[in-house]
Amino acid sequence: MTPAELTHEFDRQITVLIERNYLQHSGADEAVFRALLAPLGEKAMTLQVGASDVEIGKLPFVIAVKSELVAADIQMAAVSKDGRHGVSKLFPRSAADFHTTADTVLPHNPAYLIVDIDRGQQNRNLPPNEALILIKDQARLALTIEEGIAIATQFPDFLRKNNCYSLLASRHAGDQRVPAIWINAARQPNLGWCWDGNPHTWLGSASCASRIG
Repeated sequence: MTPAELTHEFDRQITVLIERNYLQHSGADEAVFRALLAPLGEKAMTLQVGASDVEIGKLPFVIAVKSELVAADIQMAAVSKDGRHGVSKLFPRSAADFHTTADTVLPHNPAYLIVDIDRGQQNRNLPPNEALILIKDQARLALTIEEGIAIATQFPDFLRKNNCYSLLASRHAGDQRVPAIWINAARQPNLGWCWDGNPHTWLGSASCASRIG
């Protein structure tokens, strides 16, 4: 993508966040919100990445927003695909119960870029524990709940009936639950969980090449 294309895409993503009421939920007005994210726009235009291809599951970058700015369950409720809003069904847990794994390093900023995203078509139908090994062997980074929601927010068509994605960088200490986003029976974007040792033909494990704050 050219710098102009990257800038256009960054501006589009800012507009989507504003349309999804991130201003209201973050408590910031538009000027403050845009100023908070402006440094990321400068970094986005220097990226060496290809164009989006939701069919095969590749994206150049996405703006990820931490729960400290907008809570993950609120972010998920703002996801919209084909006129249906996202739902969180993590019982007996909640999104707030899942925390970033110890080996995952996030930028300090409340919002940042995840770069060179892969939906996980290659590791589809692998148990999450095995997919994580493959992701690390490729020197890539598993994604958090907020990062997975960010993708669905900006690119709802990234969610495919037979290829959605697990988020291996968010876990609940002491159990085997792994969060994932898929399309449920009501055709809603659904944040749920699966066991870390269970494969699913319709779930890959998403990753990115880097995070930039």
